[in-house]
Amino acid sequence: MIRYSIFSGFVLLMSMLGTLFSQEDLLQSGPMVGYSEMREVLLWVQTTEPARVKFMYFEEGQPAQKVASSEVHTEKRNACIAKIVIENLEPGQRYQYELYINDQRVKRPYPLIFQTQKLWQWREDPPPFKIVVGSCAYVNDPPYDRPGKPYGSEYEIFQAIYEKHPDAMLWLGDNVYLREADWYSRSGMLYRYTHTRSLPELQPLWGSVHHYAIWDDHDYGPNNSDRTFRQKEHALEVFKLFWGNPTFGIEGKPGTTTMFQWADMDFFLLDNRYYRTPNYYNGEGRTLLGEHQFQWLIEALKSSRAPFKFVAIGGQVLNPVARYENYSIFAEERDRLIKAIGRENIRGVIFLTGDRHHTELSKLERYGQYPLYDLTISPFTAGPAKGVEKEPNYLRVEGTLVSGKHNFAILEFSGPRKDRRVTITVYDKDGKALWSKSIAAKELR
Repeated sequence: MIRYSIFSGFVLLMSMLGTLFSQEDLLQSGPMVGYSEMREVLLWVQTTEPARVKFMYFEEGQPAQKVASSEVHTEKRNACIAKIVIENLEPGQRYQYELYINDQRVKRPYPLIFQTQKLWQWREDPPPFKIVVGSCAYVNDPPYDRPGKPYGSEYEIFQAIYEKHPDAMLWLGDNVYLREADWYSRSGMLYRYTHTRSLPELQPLWGSVHHYAIWDDHDYGPNNSDRTFRQKEHALEVFKLFWGNPTFGIEGKPGTTTMFQWADMDFFLLDNRYYRTPNYYNGEGRTLLGEHQFQWLIEALKSSRAPFKFVAIGGQVLNPVARYENYSIFAEERDRLIKAIGRENIRGVIFLTGDRHHTELSKLERYGQYPLYDLTISPFTAGPAKGVEKEPNYLRVEGTLVSGKHNFAILEFSGPRKDRRVTITVYDKDGKALWSKSIAAKELR
């Protein structure tokens, strides 16, 4: 009888361990924290096979008050992804959360935390916060990579970002590098996004930092791809599956365009691919953004009351050198955009850009108006550019060029409501500061 009890206990223990291990095996990537509002946030996760997924969450430090989210059945058709909106939260709170797959908790060796935005309006000064920006994340995959030296490296940069404990992160395009084998099939795109999202060094960062994203050519289609790309509808579908932006597209028009607000700052996320004419097309109506998106941007900037208005777009805006995919290739529309910002007296505009595999701050002085800035941040892990100092970007701010190394930037916001300030600090892959610049909102009026 005693032997039977011992044996039964052993079987039960092994069964429990097997269940635990099997549930961990069902986790492909994530969980990831998406957008944050005052009353809701989005949580994302991907399983290895169809499964039932839900979250339990509670205000930080109060595990006795757990609340269950809705349950989602992941499907192979959609890469086994679950996106769950956590609703009816309280503003300005930090929450811990737990992942459950098939009713079994899947523990993670790092904190799982999300936060709601603070209700500060009419009550106090806006809160300080910091957001990471960067672009060009290449994750090696030898069977599909080009022969020779691997193009991606130094994935530890994501650990360095995580250790800075930002509130949010804005991915500025080329967040995934679709390969030749991926471009022309939905299944290929799903595979590539899954492969990149599953990088071990990224998992802690997904779990507690709120993520937003735009795309550029490599996470849209082939290099330098435009509106003629055959698979652009599939590309958009896959982007929407894997990212947790609050919306995708504007006023019923397809695309990735959206905006979000954090505290008192507005971020406008543009789509520079879906409506783009070929770079060197000589016909009429050449456009990067498309007329509808262009008009939306100007009107949205004009209606914004934010002290800083950040416009995120894949390629450089201010660099006057018309090469690669700088906006200067579309000089007429670029000039029209700059003139519209001046004509409408839109204050506080700063461009956030990626693509170029180097980092620099460009500054355009304007007669009788405040200067425009373009912060280019690149790359995270893709091959860094070299020899960029020879490029005649006469708008480059001295001391801000970073070439030949992986890097990222943190935008840190501080100060009272009427005297807000952003401090831009660029870091290398180990989290060492390379340069820093502070800009007061009153300088951009």
